[in-house]
Amino acid sequence: MRPPIPRFFHWNLGCTTNFNLRNCATRLLFQSIHTNAQGSIGHYVDNSLLKTYSTSSYEILPEDGTSNMLVDTFGRLHTYLRISLTERCNLRCQYCMPADGVELTPNPQLLTRSEIIRLANLFVSSGVDKIRLTGGEPTIRKDFEDICLELSNLKGLRTLAVTTNGITLARKLARIKECGVNLVNISLDTLVPAKFEFMTRRKGHERVMESIRTAIDVGYNPVKVNCVVMRGFNDDEICDFIELTRDKPINVRFIEFMPFDGNVWNAKKLVPYKEMLDIAVKRFTGLQRIKDHPTETAKNFSIDGHQGRVSFITSMTEHFCAGCNRLRLLADGNFKVCLFGPSEVSLRDPIRCGADDDELRQIIGAAIKRKKASHAGMFDIAKTPNRPMIHIGG
Repeated sequence: MRPPIPRFFHWNLGCTTNFNLRNCATRLLFQSIHTNAQGSIGHYVDNSLLKTYSTSSYEILPEDGTSNMLVDTFGRLHTYLRISLTERCNLRCQYCMPADGVELTPNPQLLTRSEIIRLANLFVSSGVDKIRLTGGEPTIRKDFEDICLELSNLKGLRTLAVTTNGITLARKLARIKECGVNLVNISLDTLVPAKFEFMTRRKGHERVMESIRTAIDVGYNPVKVNCVVMRGFNDDEICDFIELTRDKPINVRFIEFMPFDGNVWNAKKLVPYKEMLDIAVKRFTGLQRIKDHPTETAKNFSIDGHQGRVSFITSMTEHFCAGCNRLRLLADGNFKVCLFGPSEVSLRDPIRCGADDDELRQIIGAAIKRKKASHAGMFDIAKTPNRPMIHIGG
């Protein structure tokens, strides 16, 4: 005899919530419960079906709670959304992609332009005011400029940014500026062409330098240059990078080496923020700390006599989780509330099941409410399964 279908249950938090049959995900769960019930709550649900929506937390979503969708249980308001446009890239950086490559999501399973715009509009109308486009390499997506233009027209969006490796950027800069992109971050880990080719497994150093110069010429101020610092590879170039800020509106951002699947992270390769700062202070005596916004990810410094600035992103040694206001939408439509957490929930699948905006807000809000106070620390992160950075988005 089939046991009764429960009216209330919550899979992993031990509390009850309304059983909402309006929700697309819930409709599928209801079908699964009905056909797979086996006498105990733990066996009501078909895990493979549930994992279509969530890789780590299973729940039936409440009907209410959409008004504070972007606020987590620690009171953090999330106003910054990073959207990965593609998993493809024209470089093969060692800290981003495993040496043997990665299996890319088939194109039909990636978000379409209309799905991206719909979700972005949903976030912006709920309070997100900054969107950053990432990849892979976002500029190689064929409709990249169209996406930029449509996003920049969203009412309430104040900042539209792009993080890029700069390989194809120079010839697109004037156009994307017209399309509303008002902030550009260019990744560059070495000023030595031979080392660039070793790290990225590709040529193209001069093209990245050209993109930095062109970004300045078309009026971006500052032009942010992201540099992942690794011991024995580019830690001897810290002062050379800082020199870029002397006469140009460049903000060099030194990033601590972070562990992701396949990048062979090792604590010995990590150059801690304080060590990088010590190197900088010995050469540039005019370094002065700038008062940062509570949600800022970087520790920012000005230098006497320099037009640009220097920043340090200290994710490993001095995390900034308490002020985190960032969310991530991956190219395959998965939603991720923490860069270092394995938990993801699909927004693509509910959309393609016909979910309306209120149902999507419930899924998003529930995921944000599950966000933890902080990441687990670099050694635990290194042991926790996560996706390669190329999948997550830079």
